[in-house]
Amino acid sequence: MGLSDQPFEVMCPDCSGMLKIDPVTRSVIAHTPAPRKKTFEDFGAAAKALKESDARRESIFAQSVQAEKNKDDLMAKRFAEAVKKAKESPLGERPMRDFDLE
Repeated sequence: MGLSDQPFEVMCPDCSGMLKIDPVTRSVIAHTPAPRKKTFEDFGAAAKALKESDARRESIFAQSVQAEKNKDDLMAKRFAEAVKKAKESPLGERPMRDFDLE
């Protein structure tokens, strides 16, 4: 079969880094990470992306503020609906449970 005692290198399928493997112990003895890709080509594109993320963040914040303003009305409506439902249901009747049937 001709296994040598020299370590060999393979590319990691997950991170695309290089792994050096010892054939005798079958373990990784070294790892060289893959080179990092540039997120932006220039500062102009990075600044534009930062402004867009700021605008998106402000929009999300404005939506959450609006939801908090409407929260009291929503909770009042839910409570009124629950009270109405409780008044309509009979007082002494319990919901049927599985072990009640036995």
